[in-house]
Amino acid sequence: MKIAWTTTETTEQAKLLSKLAVQSGWAVCAQISSPITSLYLWEEKLTESQEIRISLKLLDSNLSELRQLVLDNHPYDIPQWVVADLSDVSEGYLNWAKS
Repeated sequence: MKIAWTTTETTEQAKLLSKLAVQSGWAVCAQISSPITSLYLWEEKLTESQEIRISLKLLDSNLSELRQLVLDNHPYDIPQWVVADLSDVSEGYLNWAKS
């Protein structure tokens, strides 16, 4: 399994992307976190913004489709999309994800 993260400006945007990801079947679960503070350089200026983080759990085989779905429907010009492998997943959770 993998976990992917992206951020949006609003909770509504996060819910929309999360619903698309889960209803499509490409993600088995989406979790929306409370506002986070992001600091980054944008157009050569230090920028601070409040964002909503989405964590998406997925099977390895669905990575390409989920990436495309998120990037195609994301409100940002350059959305965050980062993915990590999960090396330790409980057998019960993995079986549920596969079903």
